[in-house]
Amino acid sequence: GYAQTAPNAQRIDNMTKALIRLEHIGKSFGSRPVLENISMQLMRGEITTLIGPNGAGKSTLVRIILGLLKPDSGSVQPSAELKIGYMPQKINIDPTLPISTCRFLQLANTSHSACHAALEKVGIGHLATAPVQTLSGGEMQRALLARAIVRNPNFLVLDEPVQGVDVTGQNALYSMIAELSKSLNCGVLMVSHDLHLVMSATDHVICLNQHICCQGNPEQVTQDQAYIDIFGQTTAVYAHQHDHQHSIHGEVLDQQGNHQHGEGCRHD
Repeated sequence: GYAQTAPNAQRIDNMTKALIRLEHIGKSFGSRPVLENISMQLMRGEITTLIGPNGAGKSTLVRIILGLLKPDSGSVQPSAELKIGYMPQKINIDPTLPISTCRFLQLANTSHSACHAALEKVGIGHLATAPVQTLSGGEMQRALLARAIVRNPNFLVLDEPVQGVDVTGQNALYSMIAELSKSLNCGVLMVSHDLHLVMSATDHVICLNQHICCQGNPEQVTQDQAYIDIFGQTTAVYAHQHDHQHSIHGEVLDQQGNHQHGEGCRHD
């Protein structure tokens, strides 16, 4: 369960958009501090992306948000209506285990019809009877995403959701996550090390390095000196399923990242 929540702390009002509120979270392992004074809100209908270097405390923070780890200090205040769906970074399945993709989802104690519906939502309904070991990297990520949404959560925690997927597949997965956030009316927390593609797929970015270095919309964060100190001066570029790209400001670029002049981008 959630730890260190003050007994008399009022639960987040159901009329607000906040699903989880963290206040002044601290966590150490032995004498090594991992998280210091973390305060944040995770909102319904908003995609939040957590970035940071290796050792920044991202996994520890996610475990605290999931209620799997107790903070040493501070409080975690979940909404009374909170229902989490979790997509792990990876999962190891015995290659000799005779299990179909649909049956893999049913391990979450859900009905056959609910599993089929979730697989259809992520675009792999046709693989319901396929052995889960035969799925490609992108198909497996979609199966894990289907498993996360199969019980209709209002908050998704996605740990490196596009790991092992090529760039085209990453774009498609990020678009799907955005669509699921809208159709399920849920909040999303994504953990990612991808500083380019992910910036087009998020509303709010939190840059973590044991403490919150900076946060805000993607443009604000990539221009923040704390972000630049960690990741360097980068120009975030993201791609649509078109023959061009956009800068983080929305300007149309060609495939080499040069500005295009003339007609603007059309999204028919």
